[in-house]
Amino acid sequence: MNYKSNKGFRLLNIYERLNKGEMIDKANLATDFGVTQKTIQRDIDDLRAYLAEMHYSESDVSIRYDRRKHVYYLVRFEREWLANSEVMALCKILLESRAFAREELDALIGKLLKQVVPNDRKQIQQVISNEQHHYVPLKHNKPLIKTIWKLSLLISKRKIIKFNYTRQDGSSKTRFVKPLAIMFSEYYFYLIAYMEDGNNEFPKTFRVDRISGLAETKRHFNLPYRDKFNEGEFRKRVQFMYSGELMKIVFNFSGPSLEAVLDRLPTAEIISENNGIYTIQAEVYGTGIDMWLRSQGQYIQVLEERKGDGNGR
Repeated sequence: MNYKSNKGFRLLNIYERLNKGEMIDKANLATDFGVTQKTIQRDIDDLRAYLAEMHYSESDVSIRYDRRKHVYYLVRFEREWLANSEVMALCKILLESRAFAREELDALIGKLLKQVVPNDRKQIQQVISNEQHHYVPLKHNKPLIKTIWKLSLLISKRKIIKFNYTRQDGSSKTRFVKPLAIMFSEYYFYLIAYMEDGNNEFPKTFRVDRISGLAETKRHFNLPYRDKFNEGEFRKRVQFMYSGELMKIVFNFSGPSLEAVLDRLPTAEIISENNGIYTIQAEVYGTGIDMWLRSQGQYIQVLEERKGDGNGR
């Protein structure tokens, strides 16, 4: 059977070419398919009618004609497709995060690049190719995307879950928890949860790559409004995902970059300034703040640490 003479085949072929970002010439198509240019024009008109039927307006997606080049091309509404600059930025973030195993990273970048027309795709590939080639995944090198998705579904079900959790020292223990959220920080994905048999004073954090044997139980859980977990507020107060009691700290900072301190501690407030020494107050969860304070050396002088009032949760 000669598929080229079949109208359905022609329409699919033309649409596929347009969808890939090709600019099509009516005369060349007529030669390829062995039909007249009028037939190709009718095919294009049919595709335009189809797009108009499937989309709300021409601003969503449409077939345009370039009078200077004498070619047709497909235009998509910007909200539906990522711009070249956006794809580039996302690829850079993925590479820098080192969060995914090599296979997952390559698959994610490949799918992002498919959002870009072929000519521009080559340009982005050239920019990221060296960094992608020398990409070094984390030591655990475990695929995580399916586990993250499974955890997301379990969180929405509001069911207590169980899993085996392996600590840094290699010991493993079965945990029963109330899953609250998934967060990413400093190379790792974390499950945020309340322990089933504990109170809800503050949440616990579990690295997703150390979770195995994940399963849901038949037990549902509900949280009083005062114990509702707020990811945004938690992120502003936790350092290196070391959870713990809510604390307020007051310290003097005399270093060269005040901006870096305020970026690191989103809850930080400048209380006073005297000869380039800033007195700063911040609300934080857990002991992770101690690691950061020590890393600042002589630039930090801690004045006060006290238990917080819990309003930040």
